[in-house]
Amino acid sequence: MYSNIELVLKNNLGNGLQKIAEKIIEGKRISDEEGLLLFEKGELGLLGALANLVRERKHGDKTYFNRNFHIEPTNICIYNCKFCSYVRKTGDEDAWEYSLDQILGKVSSYKDKNVTEVHIVGGVHPRRDLHYYGNMITQIKKIIPSIHVKAFTAIELDFMIKKAHVSIKEGLMMLKEYGLDSIPGGGAEIFDQEIRSQVCDEKSSADMWLNIHREAHLAGIPSNATILYGHIEKYKHRIDHMRRLRELQDETGMFNTYIPLKFRKENNKLSHIGEVTTIEDLKNYAVSRLFLDNFDHLKAYWPMIGKQTTQLSLSFGVDDVDGTIDDSTKIYSMAGVEDKSPTMSINELADLIMEVNRIPIERGTLYNVIRDYSQPEQIEQN
Repeated sequence: MYSNIELVLKNNLGNGLQKIAEKIIEGKRISDEEGLLLFEKGELGLLGALANLVRERKHGDKTYFNRNFHIEPTNICIYNCKFCSYVRKTGDEDAWEYSLDQILGKVSSYKDKNVTEVHIVGGVHPRRDLHYYGNMITQIKKIIPSIHVKAFTAIELDFMIKKAHVSIKEGLMMLKEYGLDSIPGGGAEIFDQEIRSQVCDEKSSADMWLNIHREAHLAGIPSNATILYGHIEKYKHRIDHMRRLRELQDETGMFNTYIPLKFRKENNKLSHIGEVTTIEDLKNYAVSRLFLDNFDHLKAYWPMIGKQTTQLSLSFGVDDVDGTIDDSTKIYSMAGVEDKSPTMSINELADLIMEVNRIPIERGTLYNVIRDYSQPEQIEQN
């Protein structure tokens, strides 16, 4: 990789890119303007070489995944985000609103499957507050005491905490006592107010999203961060979004990973704008890796972009591919992804990673290493 970088630099990049590349090689932070220039002028080969350099400095060839499943308690939601293919209203034919018994029944089906994480997100239900969901977490942990509960976007948290008539700080502490271990990064969408008002004007503000994650971090609850890209935003909006995340990470250091989420066009109010290309996906991963120097991990969510693009992304800064999923999420299948039944076994995930000469590492939610699947004796027998 270093020889490739040296080769790139010998070509006298120009357009300010030479200086940026040298800063990255020296491990220095790049500015907003430099990040924007990488988006606008950086060729894919250069971006990939630089992002891979940073990725390998942090993780070598290690590529992480976990054993997880999703619970989506409801797709009934008080909001009407234009990019969303998932939301339904009460009474709609394809709306769902699982009872607590139904949710716990699903959890019980995983009791003997050696899963390590349950990921819980759904619509913002008008009648459910933090005590409803807190009790759900407590009951889940009675079934699988060791499981890590990663649950509720900041948008869900904002509503359920307000509905319980407590402060954000108090609500998060209550949820932690109920058993909440970490929170996912959903709901960030895009922070720029002009763009946010056009794609999700009813939703909690960017400042609220950031404040909830800040308060979670202060309460000892780690979280993830996301962006929704590939719709009406421009490169400058992506950089602005990442700068705000980088600043909060400087402050708290409690973000686990950054997950760029691609806009998918089926069955929503933005279908007419289409989708960005795979090349754009890879460019976005690479610039994300280069700009977010204080984020240890960059994740490609394989059900969203597909297995092939996920493999390609591992050369563009990505070091995590998410988990087994076990066909337990509908959010992207309803938005038009190719794989309508997202599930991979542990061995399939390991093979996906090893096929592109990376080392598959099973992790816990907080990136504790559980198993190295590049060792033949570690491969599970089906």
